[in-house]
Amino acid sequence: MKTRQLGNTDLNLTEIGFGAWAIGGEDWKFGWGPQDDKKSVEAISAALDLGMNWIDTAAIYGLGHSEEVVAQALEGKRQNVIVATKCSQVWDKEGDISQVLKAESIKRECENSLRRLRTDFIDLYQIHWPADEENIEEGWEAMSQLQKDGKIRYAAVSNFRLEHLKRAQPIHPIASLQPPYSIIRRTYEMDGEFDFCRKNKIGVVAYSPMQSGLLTGKFDIKRVAGTDWRRGSVEFKEPNLLVNLWFADQLKPIAEKYEHTVAQLAIAWTLRDPVVTSSIVGARTRQQVEEIVGGADWKLLPEDLLTIDNLIAERNQKLA
Repeated sequence: MKTRQLGNTDLNLTEIGFGAWAIGGEDWKFGWGPQDDKKSVEAISAALDLGMNWIDTAAIYGLGHSEEVVAQALEGKRQNVIVATKCSQVWDKEGDISQVLKAESIKRECENSLRRLRTDFIDLYQIHWPADEENIEEGWEAMSQLQKDGKIRYAAVSNFRLEHLKRAQPIHPIASLQPPYSIIRRTYEMDGEFDFCRKNKIGVVAYSPMQSGLLTGKFDIKRVAGTDWRRGSVEFKEPNLLVNLWFADQLKPIAEKYEHTVAQLAIAWTLRDPVVTSSIVGARTRQQVEEIVGGADWKLLPEDLLTIDNLIAERNQKLA
């Protein structure tokens, strides 16, 4: 699988990275329903065997469980894999989540992630959300110190909007931005964040390119567990759900033209812009991994990109 350089760093990421959100399990607010840890380990192993060289997880995924599963899967392989995780979301004994960017909290989270991941350093450490607005500068200064201390190789951010990027960049270089990005979710592309990353040589690692399953061409809400966070998401409820499934169906002829699936097309679409270093794709089984790797190493023709833009406009009109 091809690699792209992440901003100004010396990290070269494969065009697809393994997303470890869903393997955190169901026992937390944003879980994806029941998950077998054995299958999770098999999925990660398959991803590495098929050429992916990096994994994205977060402390909050499964309240620490995702990081522990990643560590299990990487036993004896850590030196060959780029590991990214996140901080700023903390939880109490009841599992209630809060957003904290105070320096001491950031440092404590880093130590906990190092322990769960069974590693001496984190390649890419990201502030997960900028929700603790008043402490963004303090949190980012703490991230800078962690890099100086050798705990992390690079400091990065996730879900930061333009105003947050402008506050952080002067303090310490941002290695990358991790935004939600898909054919039907283009806010960061349109509101200036991508342009800021281009100008400042900040990498972009996009998450949810398949819109959490909607853009696979085979999504069925009946198969979604009651404990799956998507049950409460607006895009998975009517009237949005019906329109989104219609949109995915319209992508099938385009995907078939290239002998690819809709899921692979959705991934390839996010990679069409050079500002995107890599696309993070979640998988829960070996079979899912085997499909998603087909989203890399190919490009959509300009006329098909135009057709997709027209379909997006039609989708948005249906939802207006």
